[in-house]
Amino acid sequence: MISLAELRKNYSLGSLDVADVNHDPFRQFDTWFQQAIDAKLPEPNAMTLATVDARGRPSARIVLIKAVDERGFVFFTNYESRKGRELGANPYASLLFHWIELERQVRIEGRVLKTSAEDSDAYFVSRPLGSRIGAWASNQSQLIESRSQLEVREREISLQYGDNPPRPPHWGGYRLVPDAIEFWQGRPSRLHDRLLFTRAQESANWQIARLSP
Repeated sequence: MISLAELRKNYSLGSLDVADVNHDPFRQFDTWFQQAIDAKLPEPNAMTLATVDARGRPSARIVLIKAVDERGFVFFTNYESRKGRELGANPYASLLFHWIELERQVRIEGRVLKTSAEDSDAYFVSRPLGSRIGAWASNQSQLIESRSQLEVREREISLQYGDNPPRPPHWGGYRLVPDAIEFWQGRPSRLHDRLLFTRAQESANWQIARLSP
């Protein structure tokens, strides 16, 4: 059996210093994200979304980022799913991008707001037909008896709406408005580079600090 304690990797691809980064963290994120795309990483837009319920119990899952600008980081989901219910109870979350091939992570924390209905509508119509039907067919995070139950519902929705299903009222976007963004670059001997951008609420000015690994 493999010894988990002996599984390790020495990081040596790059370094990160305040002089190296854009002092706008959104532009710095864009640079790293484009480099992840250029490196042809599998699903560079995949990120871990961590939420906390009303009891303080955390949960995490992988979702896909769909938009990033100076207003924040946008993803879409079922508002009645577990993450939706948790965001309703506690509208703060964290995101994590892990681009292991580049030995990089980006950690993002902040308040989460629903996007406008117009933004949700615009993204929904851009999705493949099967995904739009699936948004109606699945009561996300709810118990079901079998796979066949889901498939029956999928056929019913397809017959009902044909090729033009509207956006379900329980489905739409969230925008995480960050107050902290950390860029992490792996380094040898576990002495990693960590740069933390923070800003006070409603402030446009970001402060940069180096964290010990």
